[in-house]
Amino acid sequence: MKKFFLGINEFFNKLKSKDLYKRLFVNPFTYITGAVLLALFNIVTFAATGKGWGVTGVLSLWGAWIVKPFANIATWANLSDATIEAGFFQSGVSVRNLGIILGALLAVLLASQFKIKKIKSWRQVIAATLGGLLMGYGARVALGCNIGALFTGIASLSLAGWVFFAFLFIGAMVGSKLLVKYFM
Repeated sequence: MKKFFLGINEFFNKLKSKDLYKRLFVNPFTYITGAVLLALFNIVTFAATGKGWGVTGVLSLWGAWIVKPFANIATWANLSDATIEAGFFQSGVSVRNLGIILGALLAVLLASQFKIKKIKSWRQVIAATLGGLLMGYGARVALGCNIGALFTGIASLSLAGWVFFAFLFIGAMVGSKLLVKYFM
């Protein structure tokens, strides 16, 4: 019995070693590891919810919750009264998005990479704001972001996923050229 507990103690000491900690929390994962993890998350999401993995579809619901006290949202498309009244924690996508945000924060904290940086120039603030607004608008117009429209679309053998990929690639090329030319 003593050997068993010594073995467990040795196992946990190896887990605490700096090499394993660095591999899991500090050093970036390889592209293959990232792809395998994304595939596993997609499979688990589909198995647990019966729906593809999506992130931005719920943003209109969040907007409805914020605007509801100030405006009539009864005419908004694709929103039922039951969904709006159910609340944040009854929406699986809302809870998953919260988990993504908290998980990203935890990963940055565990890797000791959290920093509040000084703003170098207002051009960068404008570029970030403009980029975020364009990405959000594009995600709503495309009825999904790179997870829902691209990753889930391609995984479900949808032609729309491949079309989204082509235009995402073109948009990334044009956007990076504009970023370097005007905002860097």
